[in-house]
Amino acid sequence: MAENQPKRSGKASSRNTFKPVNDDDQNSGWFQGSGENPQGKFPKIILFLMLGLLSLFAFQRFFAGNDGPEITYNEYKSVLSRSLVTAVTVKTFEDKSAMLAVQLRESTQLPLANGTAVQTNRVAVRLTSFPLEQIDLLADKGIKVKVEQGTSGLTTFLMLFGPWIIFGFIYFFVMRRMNGQAGAQAKNMFSFGKSRAKLMSEFDVKVTFKDVAGVDEAIEELQETVEFLTNPEKFQKIGGKIPKGVLLLGPPGTGKTLLAKAIAGEAKVPFFSMSGADFVEMFVGVGAARVRDLFEQAKKNSPCIVFIDEIDAVGRSRGAGLGGGHDEREQTLNQLLVEMDGFTTNENVILIAATNRPDVLDSALLRPGRFDRQITIDKPDIRGREAILKIHTRNTPLDESVDITVVAKSSPGFSGADLANLVNEAALLASRSNQDVLNADNFEQARDKILMGTERKSMVISDEQKKLTAYHEAGHVLVSMFTSGSDPIHKVTIIPRGRSLGLTAYLPLEDRYTHNREYLLAMITYALGGRVAEELTFNEVSTGAANDIEKATDIARRMVRQWGMSEKLGPINYGDSHKEVFLGKDYSHIREYSEETALQIDVEVRTIIIGCMENAKKILAEKSDFLHKLAGALIERESLSAKDIHEIIKM
Repeated sequence: MAENQPKRSGKASSRNTFKPVNDDDQNSGWFQGSGENPQGKFPKIILFLMLGLLSLFAFQRFFAGNDGPEITYNEYKSVLSRSLVTAVTVKTFEDKSAMLAVQLRESTQLPLANGTAVQTNRVAVRLTSFPLEQIDLLADKGIKVKVEQGTSGLTTFLMLFGPWIIFGFIYFFVMRRMNGQAGAQAKNMFSFGKSRAKLMSEFDVKVTFKDVAGVDEAIEELQETVEFLTNPEKFQKIGGKIPKGVLLLGPPGTGKTLLAKAIAGEAKVPFFSMSGADFVEMFVGVGAARVRDLFEQAKKNSPCIVFIDEIDAVGRSRGAGLGGGHDEREQTLNQLLVEMDGFTTNENVILIAATNRPDVLDSALLRPGRFDRQITIDKPDIRGREAILKIHTRNTPLDESVDITVVAKSSPGFSGADLANLVNEAALLASRSNQDVLNADNFEQARDKILMGTERKSMVISDEQKKLTAYHEAGHVLVSMFTSGSDPIHKVTIIPRGRSLGLTAYLPLEDRYTHNREYLLAMITYALGGRVAEELTFNEVSTGAANDIEKATDIARRMVRQWGMSEKLGPINYGDSHKEVFLGKDYSHIREYSEETALQIDVEVRTIIIGCMENAKKILAEKSDFLHKLAGALIERESLSAKDIHEIIKM
């Protein structure tokens, strides 16, 4: 893939350096107790000074010869025989050894154990053992005797320094944690205005245009945008200017974010990714500050791409919010408009944004000079679906029975995300059956699950309810088959799926981009077929047709109010009362027609629905034999495919 990329100029290559962007580190040292923090350094100096003085005192007290210089046992017996000893302190240890601290009557010059001599009145004697009988002998000579339990050097050290060591560890850990938290709080306090954009390099994103299908026109335009960044001289030498912004429009699941990832993988330049919701916080002015910081980082790393996903979170029309001009979203949008319009052609920074709500975006954001290009990404056609399925199944083992073209034809209206879900559901069904490869039946079951919902075979239904559902679904099937302009039936079932007790699924023969009057009337007639079948068979109706009636009414009302398909009212748009969007363009709806016109609209809607119902009654009355056969087959077999239905009707 890299060989196919156009070579960049020396200038673009030299500037394509990933600079670490972390301005918060400038303030981190003060709070981490480094040398720059005099307040954090002062307590540590005091602590070290206290520990040093205490260590010196302890050394002098316990290890600097407080018992006097040590003499030999023979010299001890000599001073004892000369009646020079006035007091003896005996320290006994656990190993039965002893240390005698001997107090002399007067200062005497004595030879030491190391061979030297010293003038002293206090000496020490080390003994391997000290029988208790010697205490009585010393006492008989009038010598004061004191017996103490001696401690080893390690025990003495731990007794003296143990509490201080524990205190030191607690101090360092607690103070370090407090300083770390203070630093983090300070960072958070000073980083509200910092951008949360993620900087990704060419090694972070592995998606390229080869991983995207079904949007060939969008890929072609975006490849040109990538080439603007990698080889700007090609366009600048003939007066071309780099586009400042590219807006990706389209319904959910069509691959807008995937295209942005592919751009990052193809461009080989720094790629800043951020969501529109990341700009807005509870503090006023934070969004605008983050916009400024984002574009400052982008300029430092140019040439680069800035991607904002779901830009409608901050790009909604101004004046529609409750806060007026001081609304936080409006301030963020104003700053975004200023930053986009402030670019120069030499900065080589392109802003790419994605949204599925272009109707609520501010008009100033959509004008040339800001978003120069608007690329519509719609649901794929049959060729696009086939290409997408090939991408999603390239690492999936397929059986010979699987024809990707057939799967693409049987999934009209599916978006790229729907097709990915279709392949994944098929793979899960295959693994559930311990299969090594995916077969055509797995894709069929996966499509039925997506279109009709998961089967609820464990649900207990009475025979009477089952019979009513069977006639209801059989009515849908017959009305659809004998109404011109309707889509062919794919499958019918009375096994509960999703939230329905029964379901009839149809698949269009081709992708439809517009609908004529005949098709819309056929859809209304098909929707009312179930209710009519109940009425003709049982002389009563049930609540099972509630959803059918809702769909039929919605289509009829749109025909009259929006699509101008009423002969009496003519080709006039009477508005849609379902446009109230919070903080959007149509925050409130005002009816722009009279009460008399509203009455005529209701009459026309009722006329269309009643006419379609009469047509459904006529079809089912004429085909009552087929109705009973289909219902009986559904009661017996619970599910019928299109092939099964045609065989029953031909009988």
